[in-house]
Amino acid sequence: MGKIVKKNVVKRKPGHLYYVDGKGNVCEAKMARGGRKKKKAAKKKPAKKKPAKKKPAKKKKR
Repeated sequence: MGKIVKKNVVKRKPGHLYYVDGKGNVCEAKMARGGRKKKKAAKKKPAKKKPAKKKPAKKKKR
């Protein structure tokens, strides 16, 4: 784990990663996941099924 040397030196942007490189410079890199908060998924209502069409009853032959 690294040490915190100084706080509030760099204004941070959402979705970016900040680190100190080998020369001692602060670097900024865009994170792969974007750093955005996920939206809550809307609850889905169950799909309405259409009633099956009934065929007319066959007449019995005598």
